[in-house]
Amino acid sequence: MASPFDPALLRRWIDAAAERLTAGRAEIDRINVFPVADHDTGSNLLLTARAAASAPLDGGVPVADPVAEDVRPVRAAAALAAAAVRGARGNSGLILSQLFRGLAEELAAAAARRPNTPAGELLAGALRRAAGLAAVAVSAPRPGTALTVLDAAAAAVAARVAAGAATGPSASGPALARVAGLPGHADPDGGGPDTTGALAEAARVAADAARAALARATGRPPELVRAGVVDAGGLGLVVVLDALVAAAGGDPGPPPSSQVGTPGPASAVTADGELVPWVPQPVYEVTYWLPGPDPAALETLRARLAGLGDSVGLAGDGGGGVMVHVHTTEAGPAVEAGLAVVRPSGIRIEALPPAPPTRDRAVLLMIESSGAGALARAAGGNVLVADPDPTVDEVLAAIRATCAEHVVVLPCATHRRTVGETAAQRVRFEGIDVVVVPASSVLQGLAALAVHDPARRAPDDVVAMAEAAAATRTGGLAVAEAEALTWAGPCRPGEILGISDGEVVLIAPDLAVGALWLAHRMLTPGGELVTVLLGSAAPDDLGERLAEDLRRTHPEVDVVVHRGEQGDYPLVLGVE
Repeated sequence: MASPFDPALLRRWIDAAAERLTAGRAEIDRINVFPVADHDTGSNLLLTARAAASAPLDGGVPVADPVAEDVRPVRAAAALAAAAVRGARGNSGLILSQLFRGLAEELAAAAARRPNTPAGELLAGALRRAAGLAAVAVSAPRPGTALTVLDAAAAAVAARVAAGAATGPSASGPALARVAGLPGHADPDGGGPDTTGALAEAARVAADAARAALARATGRPPELVRAGVVDAGGLGLVVVLDALVAAAGGDPGPPPSSQVGTPGPASAVTADGELVPWVPQPVYEVTYWLPGPDPAALETLRARLAGLGDSVGLAGDGGGGVMVHVHTTEAGPAVEAGLAVVRPSGIRIEALPPAPPTRDRAVLLMIESSGAGALARAAGGNVLVADPDPTVDEVLAAIRATCAEHVVVLPCATHRRTVGETAAQRVRFEGIDVVVVPASSVLQGLAALAVHDPARRAPDDVVAMAEAAAATRTGGLAVAEAEALTWAGPCRPGEILGISDGEVVLIAPDLAVGALWLAHRMLTPGGELVTVLLGSAAPDDLGERLAEDLRRTHPEVDVVVHRGEQGDYPLVLGVE
């Protein structure tokens, strides 16, 4: 009798799992609040499934080989498991990878122990092994999570198989006999043992038990109680088990619900009556691969990582390799702990949200210079250092770090607007409303921040900030480094270039003259306030002399001088 878990079935299963996880990813991500509300469990499960799907599942055995029927499923399952472990993302991905590893180890053991092991027995053993491997991989297993769901599925199939073996087909009926994989149960078409039907029904038993365990509120972590949702990883496992039912030709049950009860207060009561406050911390998710580590060193590593953070997971692939996962505030030491075991590869460090929203509004400015950054902070803004330009992940982390439900992002440079808008799109599903106001310079950003009023309606506040940024004309002085032909004429090295709206508008012999000429030019259309930011190489008296000249020639204008400490422009001017 051919194994029901042949390469074709495995391919249908992993493809169906990837398809169903794609459809459910947004909802699984949305309810991901445990152990950290980073809202990526659905994405991590999908990426893990896609990594598993990349494995070659032909088993490495020629079709004409007489032993291929027995060997190919074992090798195909092993390849599936190895690819899943290597590509596992997050805690949820580690647990999913152990499901495939449990199957691979059970198929190998069954082939050595008793060829033609019935489908129900194989699945029961695979789920039992997977539950044990996942519990070992996760250093601090919690009830009411994906581990509970996996345990329930394993127990249900084992119980049904045992019941069928004890009563036999005559007492239990055809369906129970198929689940148990009892000998002598014929295919309805007369083609021999009904392995596909038996697997489909056993998988349905597993999926239904997992669905029921997922819905039970007993013992759920307080984070899930507060949010009124089920465990995201557990929901993903039900989706994967439903995919197995479909791949085996069965009819999966109804889609599992993601909601349980009603969201609770900031401190939740567990099933045991314990009041547990939620005290989130800023963390990083750190993962890396260890090829062939010493088992004794792994226990030392596990203890070391447990001292650095939580959500510690060490998932093996059955061939000696281990995927490591931890949430920590100290990413560097977490990687160094792995280096003490064996040289890691595939190191990933991702910022996780430090806390749930604790305030309504925040303004985030991307600023290169320390002086301007200090001005923004003093005015109540959050600052992301933009030297060099930040990545999308850095902007995401900075938005989350504001702990605000509504965030205005001021890129303070035209070319940084795209990275801000990309980050804004990616955090909207987390419940954070982000608006990017097109401030093209640091002075436009500071002008927008100056009119920010948290007491105003958020849309009105955004409009006011956008208008203030647009009403601020900016310019700066730069030192010519080579001979060139500009819009203002030819320049030589060392001459001062006055730049406005991205174009050279004047050439001056020194900074003092250039500053005065540029200020007069920018004030021609009018203005009420001139803000001066001095660069790191500019002397203090440059600003003092410019302020004196402007007070004499433009008494109607207020002049403010600050040390901006920018390195590119010795002087930056803003006119409002």
